[in-house]
Amino acid sequence: MSVDLSPIDKDLLENIAGIHGLPKGAFNVRKNGELVERHSSANVDIETNDQGGLEVKIKDKAPRETIFVPVILTKVGMTDTVYNNFHIGKGASVEIIAGCGIHNDEHKTTQHDGIHSFFCGEGSYTKYVEKHYGNGKADGSRVLNPQTKVVLEKNAVCEMEMSQIGGVTSTIRNSDITIKEGAKLIITEKLMTEDKQTAESNMKIELVGDGSSVQVISRSVAKDESKQVFNPLVIGRCKCHGHVQCDAIIMGNASVKSVPAIEAASEDAQLIHEAAIGKIAGDQLTKLMTLGLSEEEAENEILNDFLN
Repeated sequence: MSVDLSPIDKDLLENIAGIHGLPKGAFNVRKNGELVERHSSANVDIETNDQGGLEVKIKDKAPRETIFVPVILTKVGMTDTVYNNFHIGKGASVEIIAGCGIHNDEHKTTQHDGIHSFFCGEGSYTKYVEKHYGNGKADGSRVLNPQTKVVLEKNAVCEMEMSQIGGVTSTIRNSDITIKEGAKLIITEKLMTEDKQTAESNMKIELVGDGSSVQVISRSVAKDESKQVFNPLVIGRCKCHGHVQCDAIIMGNASVKSVPAIEAASEDAQLIHEAAIGKIAGDQLTKLMTLGLSEEEAENEILNDFLN
């Protein structure tokens, strides 16, 4: 099925996936709970699963593939839930561009719950990029509650970049990740909240194979009266390495709670965590303002640099 995209649709797709209209190659675009258009490729098969979501299969040893699977919502008052499964073959290399954009110009709640499972085959490489974004002039809520499950097989590598770039009223993210022998995960969360928005991120990462490793990086900015909670837990059950780093900038009357936790269930586990929360340094503002920027422009420059 192919449909024309409205200017609002195109704006959402550009913000969450960096595309103008429909992309090329393997992709699946979903709008208001229904398929807009889908294409597979020689190495990527995209089908509908039994739960109405996606079953994406990447062949063994597939060369670098880019797959787009964005979701957009413009129908006010709906709750869209989708279950997507990604199977990355042995030795395959893939980049998956996902994300959800919500446009809500009324006073009701619009919500998307994306439940994603990743099965990363032995020796594979996966890069997953997910952006959440909302817009609209009214006070209707834009809610996003993603759930992510990842299993990394032997010597697999996965990089995950999850960003909330603005306009999301409320989000609760839950991630459950298992890392096997020699596998490596780098997971980065970037988050911006303002007004009275709330955001909560909960992670459970288990290192179960010798030589496995994980690096968790959280960078967030909380403005106005918004509230954020970050709860990452890394469990080392073998000879492994884990590092959790949480950095936040707080402005106005916002609240940030960061509770990084590490648990060693093996004497060979090497785990580190650190957290820092603070305001923008005055000397940074002064330096930029001496270069001709206003205070607001200087703040925006610092925040953009911090989140990028």
